[in-house]
Amino acid sequence: MRKLFWLVSGVVAGFVIAHYVNKSPEGRRFFEEIEQGRREFADAVNRGYQSREAELGSALDDVENRIKNLNN
Repeated sequence: MRKLFWLVSGVVAGFVIAHYVNKSPEGRRFFEEIEQGRREFADAVNRGYQSREAELGSALDDVENRIKNLNN
């Protein structure tokens, strides 16, 4: 219970501090840079996922075609 209290206290303190930091132009710039980095990372993960999905789809199509050719 004590650990949960400290965890919740830390989260609340973090939000309060972030709120005050975001009020200044430097703080807003800081959070915009973080958001830009987060977006770039998410986009890279998404592109990698889509690329891998296309590779696996192509490999699956190849396997399906080979199985069909074996049956004919």
